[in-house]
Amino acid sequence: MFPLFGNCFFLFFFLFFFCFLPRLCFLTEITSGQATIITTDDHNATWHNFTRFKDAEKGSHISGISELKKYFHRFGYLSIPDNQNDNFTDVFDAQFESAVVLYQQKFGLSITEKLDSETISTIMSPRCSVSDTSPTIHATKHFAYFYGRPRWDHGSSMTLTYAFSSTDMIDYISLPKIKTVFKRSFSKWASVIPVNFTEIDNYPSANIRIGFFKGNHGDSQPFDRVLGVLAHAFSPENGRFHLTKMKRGPLISRK
Repeated sequence: MFPLFGNCFFLFFFLFFFCFLPRLCFLTEITSGQATIITTDDHNATWHNFTRFKDAEKGSHISGISELKKYFHRFGYLSIPDNQNDNFTDVFDAQFESAVVLYQQKFGLSITEKLDSETISTIMSPRCSVSDTSPTIHATKHFAYFYGRPRWDHGSSMTLTYAFSSTDMIDYISLPKIKTVFKRSFSKWASVIPVNFTEIDNYPSANIRIGFFKGNHGDSQPFDRVLGVLAHAFSPENGRFHLTKMKRGPLISRK
């Protein structure tokens, strides 16, 4: 099978449906934003040679630090002064050191003030793209509610329909294989929650609408190359579920 629709895919569904069906009390609440996004930076070309950052500390000047600063800014650890833009430098400065310390504190890592191997490994782990620094978010949780906890209200035992776009798909994995994996994943969910999932052909009327896209695709959630975004989903009753069209190297090789 294709790992993209294996380990990573079940992670997509884990976040996707906990956000769509907010019935479990231990989940936290997102304070803003429309979509939950899963990233996997370790398979993005920008992040290939992470070893060069190992043990970088204040005063270091390493090509690529600017991309790490974008990562830390994206997840709420590094602020941008009002009189500056987001053109980060490759210098490990005092502000970035403070961001690293905050990140290490949030994730329960050793406070080394530098990019030690444990910190780098954590950065490279797939995660939800909701900022970690909201007072209602715990950084160690990799899932969250949508703001306001929207839900489909179809009764105590609901049936949700899903459909695949007829135009926005990929050609390097066959549609039957994609459908098989989705069906298997939906079945796993149906076995443990009071929801049934049924595939239909009518894409516009489906509760969950699945498609593959690249770059800016009209929903203000672009599949960029900096954060390595793989997928994002929108809350009920919107129901859009978008995955990236971009091939991800080892993610699409056969086991």
